[in-house]
Amino acid sequence: MGKGTTELVDLLVLLGMGAVIPLGLALIDEPGLARVRRLWPLAAVPGALSLWLPRGGLATGCAALYALGTLALALHAPVRLARTRSLAPAETAVLTALATPSVAGLALVAERSGHELFGFDLDILALTVPHFHFAGFTAALVAGLVCRARPERAAARFAALSVPLGTLLVLAGYFIDDWAELAGAVVLTTGMWLTGLLTWRDLRTRTDRTTAALLGTASAVLAATMLLALWWALGEASGLPHPTLTWMAATHGVGNALGFALCSLLAWRRLAKPPTLPQPLTVPQPLTLPKEAAR
Repeated sequence: MGKGTTELVDLLVLLGMGAVIPLGLALIDEPGLARVRRLWPLAAVPGALSLWLPRGGLATGCAALYALGTLALALHAPVRLARTRSLAPAETAVLTALATPSVAGLALVAERSGHELFGFDLDILALTVPHFHFAGFTAALVAGLVCRARPERAAARFAALSVPLGTLLVLAGYFIDDWAELAGAVVLTTGMWLTGLLTWRDLRTRTDRTTAALLGTASAVLAATMLLALWWALGEASGLPHPTLTWMAATHGVGNALGFALCSLLAWRRLAKPPTLPQPLTVPQPLTLPKEAAR
């Protein structure tokens, strides 16, 4: 990647570290996460600093502090699973959201140290960091929130499962081949398009104007950015012409970070406040499934 692309990717990572994860954590009702959210700057600040330091020991140490913060999130996933004893679609999505930032944290440590982890070059590791903030954490969380708000919709349940599955398949594709990564991109895109469609049709029209605008923006952006993701994955697998990583960062990356992730989480923060919701739509308190659903 060129210098300009690297700086753009770093800015997207800063957004993920400093805004997206704290906003998302506020939407997950899990004992202990409130403390993690309060202490998150202790991870996010050194993580951000690591991006602007030259590769080496100091940058690696700062990145390691961020990785420890993401590990603290990931450790809440098995604790939550033991508490809820549920792999219902919305729960599967939130467990994924808790776990995936740790992949970004590990990639950040490797990239800042100059180590080609598992043989991946440093550019791929650098791009893995924002990917697992936005396609991992945010996409899974938003899919879970949509499923939680519309549990009667089969499409919502399918999306809450396919986004985590697609994320896992994309990760597996890194180790297998480009065709496996394309399969993961197809599954992930399907889940995110369904999430966007349900948001546009079921949620956007039943709330206040500002929240509706945020939800509508997120849905429209997903339609375009995930088409770009499919184009790129298909081109990588087949050899057909496709966008460069620089172009993808400037379009797919920026769109997903600002248009989808930030707009979605700001909208869901507003939806979590009862006064903003007219009657027939009731968004429950953050992702905690009732015992009946857990069975």
